[in-house]
This record gives sequence, structure tokens and C-alpha cells, in this order.
Amino acid sequence: MRRFLPDTFTMLLVLTVLTASFFPVQGASAHYFGIATNFAIGLLFFLHGARLSRDVVIAGMLHWRLHLVILLTTFGIFPLLVLAMGHIVPNSILPVSLYTGMLFLSVLPSTVQSSIAFTSIAGGNVPAAICSASASNIFGMFLTPLLVGILFSVGGQGGGFSWDVLWQIMLQLLAPFIAGQLLQPWIGDWIRSKKKILMPVDRGSILMVVYSAFSEAVVEGLWHTFSVLDIVTVVIANMVLLAMVLCITMFGSRALGFSKADEITITFCGSKKSLASGVPMANVIFAGQGIGAIVLPLMLFHQIQLMTCAVLAQKYADAAKRREAAKAQAGTKTGEATNAA
Repeated sequence: MRRFLPDTFTMLLVLTVLTASFFPVQGASAHYFGIATNFAIGLLFFLHGARLSRDVVIAGMLHWRLHLVILLTTFGIFPLLVLAMGHIVPNSILPVSLYTGMLFLSVLPSTVQSSIAFTSIAGGNVPAAICSASASNIFGMFLTPLLVGILFSVGGQGGGFSWDVLWQIMLQLLAPFIAGQLLQPWIGDWIRSKKKILMPVDRGSILMVVYSAFSEAVVEGLWHTFSVLDIVTVVIANMVLLAMVLCITMFGSRALGFSKADEITITFCGSKKSLASGVPMANVIFAGQGIGAIVLPLMLFHQIQLMTCAVLAQKYADAAKRREAAKAQAGTKTGEATNAA
């Protein structure tokens, strides 16, 4: 039953939302808290850049077909499915602001840590997963704001592509990332060795953005706007979306002739959406707007994907063990037959 229980970070997210609901930061305190949050986000992306080894990137880029499939799934199939969902599900069932959050969720990059972890557990192509998940986040700094502008116009949400937003993304997220990459040869090994010590920076920056976003949303009446039925509807929509993408990546990779290890990598990297990148991006792209409702579908999807992929990874691992056992048994029988002859 442990695999179905929320992880520590998810519980911290829930606690942060509850704290913001009862004790929202307001006024001058919110202004200074926002400055601290922006600094924490910059530090987060600096560490992402410093951790990523260039050798891993070069080695992984050689498997271009796999990366292309994952990128097309992440930034192509996901948005198309959510757009279709918007035409099928009326606004009376899924409120416009929550559907906006679904659209934003659909154009986010893949996760890094969990994609690699699940690929490893399932016996997939780990080096390719490292490269693909990392590339997804790098491309996402450009593609996410661009696709937000396109989708919101197509989906009838208003708005369009903004060069100002792209500039803010580059200044606040890409510039620290590049700085980390430039310093990676000197500090990369040290940062990778201090993963547990530096983890609070990763999670703390996300919690700060969530607290700030939900504080603003609560002040504006978030919980008076949505009902329990609205939240349940988003959960069901997320589950359906994840199930469709998992089926597409799993069976699609088989149809394209990928190996079992590559199928596992495509399935786990192509079906994820990054909370770590998504929340800071929402803070920049939707600056000045209430982003509580926009990041709510992402927070729910985060937990759903973790629970689902934990079970799926274990099933892949168990299937691999059975195949190995069958091979060993077949080898033993062949050896006995040879000896008997």
C-alpha cells in the first residue's frame, strides 16, 4: 500500500496550501516574499544547470529517434488531447479557470528526477532518460511560453504569444541555468555529491511559489469560486489524460519498433509533467494574475502521475524478472538435455 500513499513532498504541498488558505501572506509582506521567491527560483535553475553533465548530454543525443518521440509527446500530443477535452467537456462541468490550468499543464516539460528514477526501477534506458528529461526542460523554457500563447488563442482563453514573457523566462530561468552550465566543470561534481543538502533549495522554492500563489488566490476568493465537485472533475480529467498518454507512449513505441528498454524510457519520460519547472514558469508567465487555480491541476496531476507510474514501474520490473527466470530455466533444461545426450 505504500506506493499509493502521498510522498513527503506532496504532503508538504498540501500543508502549504492549507497554510495559505488560513494564513495568506498579504500587503507589503507579500511583496518582499515575492522578491525572496524569485531569488529562490533563480537559484533552483542555477543548480539544475550545474548538475547536468555535458558528457551525459552528448551521449544521450545520439539516440535522436527516442528523444524526438518524447518531445513530440510532451509538447504535441499532450496539448492536442487537452484541446480535444475542452471541446468535449462543457464549461459547466470544468470551469474555465481550471481548464486554463489544464492547458498550461499540457505544455510543460517532463520531470527529471522521477522520470529517471522510474525508468531505472523498470529496467529502461537510463542514460537516454537522463538526456531526454533534461532536454525537455531546456526546450521547455522556450516552447512553454510559445505554446501557452498559441493554445490560449486556439482554446478561446484570450491572450497570445508575448515577447515580454519570453524575455522574463530567459532572464529569470534560462540565465541562471546557463550560468550553472558554465560553472558545471568546476562545481558540478560537488553539487551532485551534496544532493541531500541542496534538496531543500529545490523543494523550498516550489513551496514558496505555491504559498505565494495560493495566498493571492485565497485573498481573491479561490475556495469560494470552486466546489468539491470542480476539484473531483479536475482529478478525473487528469486521470483520463494520463491514461491516454501512457497508452499512446507504450503501444506507440512498440509499433515504432523500439526495444523494451526504450519503450520504458519513452513511457515514463513522455507521460510526465514537471511541477518543479511548471510552478516557477506559471509565476512568470501569469505574473499579476491569480495563478492558484492555474497550478491546481498541475499539483493534482503531480501526485496522480507518481502513484500510477510507481505501480507501472514495478510491473515492468516484475515482468523483466519473469523473463530472466524463464530464460534461466530454459538454459537449465537445454543443458540437462545436452548432458543426457
